[in-house]
Amino acid sequence: MSQVSHISTELPADTFSAEENIHWQPLLENAAPARTSRNPAWWLAHYALRLYRLLLKSPSTLPYHIFHTVVFRSLYRLFWVLPVNSRKVLFLSDTRDHLSPNFKFVNEELARRFPQVESWSLLKPPWVLKKTVKEHIQLAYHLATAKVILLDDVYNMIYFLKLRKNVELVQLWHAVGAFKTFGYSRVGRPGGPSLKSVAHRNYTKAIVSSKSIARHYAEGFGISEDKIVATGVPRTDVFFQPEYRKDAVEKVYRSFPQLIHKRVILYAPTFRGHGATSAYFPADVLDLNRLAQEVLTDGCILLVKQHPFIKQPLQIPNSLREVIFDVTTYPDVNDLLFITDLLITDYSSVCFEAALLKIPMLFYAFDLEEYVSSRDFYYSYETFVPGTIVRNMQELITAIENHNFDFEKQEAFVKHFFDATDGRSTERVVDMLLQYLE
Repeated sequence: MSQVSHISTELPADTFSAEENIHWQPLLENAAPARTSRNPAWWLAHYALRLYRLLLKSPSTLPYHIFHTVVFRSLYRLFWVLPVNSRKVLFLSDTRDHLSPNFKFVNEELARRFPQVESWSLLKPPWVLKKTVKEHIQLAYHLATAKVILLDDVYNMIYFLKLRKNVELVQLWHAVGAFKTFGYSRVGRPGGPSLKSVAHRNYTKAIVSSKSIARHYAEGFGISEDKIVATGVPRTDVFFQPEYRKDAVEKVYRSFPQLIHKRVILYAPTFRGHGATSAYFPADVLDLNRLAQEVLTDGCILLVKQHPFIKQPLQIPNSLREVIFDVTTYPDVNDLLFITDLLITDYSSVCFEAALLKIPMLFYAFDLEEYVSSRDFYYSYETFVPGTIVRNMQELITAIENHNFDFEKQEAFVKHFFDATDGRSTERVVDMLLQYLE
């Protein structure tokens, strides 16, 4: 279920609770079930619900598709009878059921600097494939009446909509830097889009960490480069806030007291496959027994954080559970980086955050040729990554034992991918958003 407390199919909506500083209010204020109501929004929702219940009587999936597309888009246009709320900001995500760090920091800064802001969110995890009728109605209503709409990933339902005049659709992309190709940069590759696709093309702004990568994001999103704004990425601000770091470390240690006074190796690979529904990871490439015998000695611990798309828990033998921990469900990998002494990754953008913290890195690219052929990168992988590349378990263990991390690559890496390392990215994003709000 999407993160709007627990949405039922009743109308009118009650007050919903969500993340801190995101306040769900009644969707249709002053709406009443009486037929004498003159509220046009209530009537639209009322008849949409009746239509949805009628369509549900069909045993096929076609009725849901009709409601999800034709009816939803019609509702959106019908809600144009209502004025745009110049103080409303809408946070949308189909990849998580909580506010992402980008969303959270922007929301908090907006509330601090513009107390009149009306912040709403509709969030759901990727494994929840369908929205309820109420969520469709809510989404249509809020999309039609919000002044600023914020995304942090792909959001397919919005790409077929024409934005109202002077409404801003801003992409606060979840990844930092430019590493793996995405969007229209992948045309012609497995899982890549068609050039006829409408995905991403209606963004009015998209933020990035550096002007040097603006062209990659413009290409990936299929928009002009003047719509790419190098504000920096809000979620990296915490790396420059000592108090946040102190609190984050304490929080991690409360969750995993076994890590206190230990040397921590974090393994954070990305997924294989073309998206949430096909994502997988070949866990057998990591020989846990060998790592435990040759590396995890003298107070050394291994944490494994798989990509959120991976739902299969790591199988850790009982004999190794004191030195190897699966932390995939821990909500924020950034917080784990604060207690990390060595990061092992592959093609994950976590390397950008780790570079800001000057954490030594190894890149375990056991399937590099296959990954390049299916996904590819904006830069040559061998010269791009800020650490040593290893291709098998023996090379990985040898690099750890010899401290062979190519640490000197990090300085040039950070300079290229970050225009500013001052902890004020959120402030710059909100500066931009406040130009649109009244």
